[in-house]
Amino acid sequence: MSRGLKIFLVIILVVLVVAAIIKLVQNDGFEVTEDKPVIYLYPQKTTELTVELGRPENLTAVYPEYKDGWKVTARPDGTLTDAACREYYSLYYECKNILGHTDITEGFVVAREDIPAFLEEKLAILGLTDKEAEEFIIYWLPRLQKTDYVAVRFQTLDEIEANMPLIISEEPDTFIRIMMEWKGLDEYFEIPEQELKQAVRSGFTVVEWGGTELK
Repeated sequence: MSRGLKIFLVIILVVLVVAAIIKLVQNDGFEVTEDKPVIYLYPQKTTELTVELGRPENLTAVYPEYKDGWKVTARPDGTLTDAACREYYSLYYECKNILGHTDITEGFVVAREDIPAFLEEKLAILGLTDKEAEEFIIYWLPRLQKTDYVAVRFQTLDEIEANMPLIISEEPDTFIRIMMEWKGLDEYFEIPEQELKQAVRSGFTVVEWGGTELK
């Protein structure tokens, strides 16, 4: 092999290594976002509420317009009305995920064909209504079913609060926050099963759901 060819091969190898490092850095957990958290408000009577996100500097998308918080009139059926009399069924945002998780070592490994039934079961335990669960599943199912298996874990409330505190002008009686971490897999493997506690809804209820894909 000529000296010139050796130098050329070394350069190619260096380029490939650098590209791999760049890709790894880009996929670091700190670059992951919390996708489509939506917030539902169900007061027991029509109530004016302010909802604030505790780390607004980490927001990447938000609707409706967010200034120093969302100011809405909430009705018991969940309908929200802003100052311009525009109606919404939820409040939406996306944000940076600052937790830094890169893998799932506890949770559930689910085959593609079992994902709908799995989500129906687990979301009922976590406290979602059928309507809320349907919206969750419709949004996530196409993404979860891209691989043969998927590893799923639901973040703890402490983790969710650390990533994005949620401040509401009136303290809810029931506060349900669901953030699903998931990672697509080509084959099945065993992990310890995550224990989920049955949620019970009563009184003024606030519900939030969203998710994060780990690369």
